[in-house]
Amino acid sequence: MMRFTGLAFAVLVVSGVAGSTARADPTLQDLLAIQLRAQGYACDQPLKAERDDKLSKPDNEAWTLTCSNATYRVSRVPDLAAKVEEIKPE
Repeated sequence: MMRFTGLAFAVLVVSGVAGSTARADPTLQDLLAIQLRAQGYACDQPLKAERDDKLSKPDNEAWTLTCSNATYRVSRVPDLAAKVEEIKPE
């Protein structure tokens, strides 16, 4: 009986590990889009995120987030709401 229990446990552990690798971790653009949506901005589908090195500073990252419906400049400071500016197409 003990042998069967150990085998059943091993099968559960291995299937749990295999199942966890099937989930995709959120990308940077997904995380930025989640933050924007939480602050009331529309980002239907995040397409890409590019770091703006000129505007970024230590503890204040600046990103350009391109969504399927809009483009935003996002400044992030730890533990604060993001500063968001919509970039209008020219």
